[in-house]
Amino acid sequence: MLSALDRRDRPPEEGAAAGLQGFAVDKTFLSSLKGILLETELALSFIIFICFTASISAYMAAALLEFFITLAFLFLYASQYYQRFDRLNWPCLDFLRCVSAIIIFLVVSIAAVTSRDGAAIAAFVFGIILVSVFTYDAFKIYQTEMAPRATQGDEQ
Repeated sequence: MLSALDRRDRPPEEGAAAGLQGFAVDKTFLSSLKGILLETELALSFIIFICFTASISAYMAAALLEFFITLAFLFLYASQYYQRFDRLNWPCLDFLRCVSAIIIFLVVSIAAVTSRDGAAIAAFVFGIILVSVFTYDAFKIYQTEMAPRATQGDEQ
């Protein structure tokens, strides 16, 4: 029978317990530019969800859906778990997430401000801020991951 100290010093066994080690959070990612952008998008989406819940509940589903999608991307990137799905083009998915969120929040924010309710106006202001954050995130994704780069042979 092995004691707890002996089990702790051995390498992990294959199977279910070894699969859970991929969920360790990368703290350097959370303090990087991409991590801060995802955290900001998450916080602003939640604030907009609260504002829509207080004023116009018809629009709260868009904010809640984007909150969960951003939370999933933050989890996948922070745990490096996205690397296990190597067949997916993650920069393209992240870019499409940003573009769809820009369109959705722009339309919903403009529609919400027409109600002239206090919480709806706050949701409009936070929505415009969130659209600018998503636009910057989409720009950085395109610039670093998707834009064609000039090679040394092309620089003549």
